[in-house]
Amino acid sequence: MKNNIHGVGVALVTPFDSQGQIDLKALETLVERTIQGGVDYLVVLGTTAETATLTEAEKQTVIRCITQVNAQRVPMVIGIGGNNTAAVAAQIQAFDFTPFEAVLSVTPYYNKPSQEGMFQHYLKIAEVSPVPVILYNVPGRTGVNLQPQTVLRLAAATDRIIAIKEASGHLSQASYILRDRPEGFRVISGDDNLALPMVALGGDGVISVAANAFPRMFCRMVHASQQGKMAEAAQLHLRMMETVDALFAEGNPTGVKAALAHYGLMENRLRLPLVAASDALTRRIADLIDRNELE
Repeated sequence: MKNNIHGVGVALVTPFDSQGQIDLKALETLVERTIQGGVDYLVVLGTTAETATLTEAEKQTVIRCITQVNAQRVPMVIGIGGNNTAAVAAQIQAFDFTPFEAVLSVTPYYNKPSQEGMFQHYLKIAEVSPVPVILYNVPGRTGVNLQPQTVLRLAAATDRIIAIKEASGHLSQASYILRDRPEGFRVISGDDNLALPMVALGGDGVISVAANAFPRMFCRMVHASQQGKMAEAAQLHLRMMETVDALFAEGNPTGVKAALAHYGLMENRLRLPLVAASDALTRRIADLIDRNELE
């Protein structure tokens, strides 16, 4: 199947205004800024978008806004996942994928399925999806780890599963997938500060949170690494890494929204159960951005 997913994908946040409603003007500005900053594709309604707190009507509003601003300039990926396989399959079958090239689907959370359960879950999703499927492994959020053997088994079972967003935080786990993956299967970092070592091992880029805040520098780092300019990429990585760590110190998108507010791109507002970053972290993020001249 067609696979245009490579380089830097940005997991877009959802801006909110003082009334708690979606700030469409801020979202338009964010999408344009990330595209101009060099991102290779947009990830819509992922975890970073606070999708769990959006109504169905709000999700459609977000999709329309991003689609219109993007105007087909870069590929788009949609996040659709859950812990009820039948419900996820039904949602995918009812969804209009017209502007999207792939679906990013997180491992089932809370249920804690076995490896066989996750294998069967993803086979069902791949069977019904009209677009390619990207696996999303993030054990820190879901409570379950999609092991390399299962990833490789899925990649071999169907060409409709084209990639994994690997966010276990363990480079060794990604390395086993990189070593044994079939030709054309993409391995994408789900951790911003592991993007460079992942690409150095042959990975295919990153789905990034930090690229919301400083897209130009982050994209320069990833693109330099993909071009074999490792010294340049390493310099940029070291310049950004402390700020990237700070973005996740109190959860995501807590930190990146504090950063975006510092840039004046949106208000620093989240929906419960998430809250804005502490004053101390907000000051730290602002200081790191200014001191390292991140853009």
